[in-house]
Amino acid sequence: MAFKKEIKENLEKFLQTPGTINDTMTLAEKKTGVQRIYLAYGFLGLSALWLVYGWGAPLLANSIGFLYPAYWSIKALETSDLKDDRKWLTYWVVFAFFSVLEYFSGMLVYLIPFYWLLKCLFMCWCMMPGHNNGAEIIYNRLIKPKFQKHQAKIDKVVGDAQNMVGGFMNGIVEESKNLAAEHIKAN
Repeated sequence: MAFKKEIKENLEKFLQTPGTINDTMTLAEKKTGVQRIYLAYGFLGLSALWLVYGWGAPLLANSIGFLYPAYWSIKALETSDLKDDRKWLTYWVVFAFFSVLEYFSGMLVYLIPFYWLLKCLFMCWCMMPGHNNGAEIIYNRLIKPKFQKHQAKIDKVVGDAQNMVGGFMNGIVEESKNLAAEHIKAN
């Protein structure tokens, strides 16, 4: 019950934060006579229905998982506070990990009932404010231990790949210089 109350309080605080959402909610309250919290509940309910039954549910779910975190990541980059940088870097590591898993699951995502709604809720859990949000839990309990266990092997693979790409790019640059020199001589 305390969790539900905390979510409602955070939503009300968010809806009152100065900016476009507050301005939109103020206008909507004036036009409809309905309190902004109930308008937000209606919007969230319609979004949930869209994620379950609507056309374009993957686009909506992925937009929610990308746009809000991207906005806050950009804001975090523009501050000197490293805590917000860490929070959003952790989110993006989990987001990327989940995206790769989702890609390889292929058609299974379409067999799971309410998949896009569940994915959206999962992404919202991962981006929640405070400690022990989904991204932090998944990173600390799953990704970080596996990474630390295999870090030496990963470093070797990444180093080999960098060397291979670097050598390939050097070859392209040298061949481009040779072709340019031949072209200049020919003219």
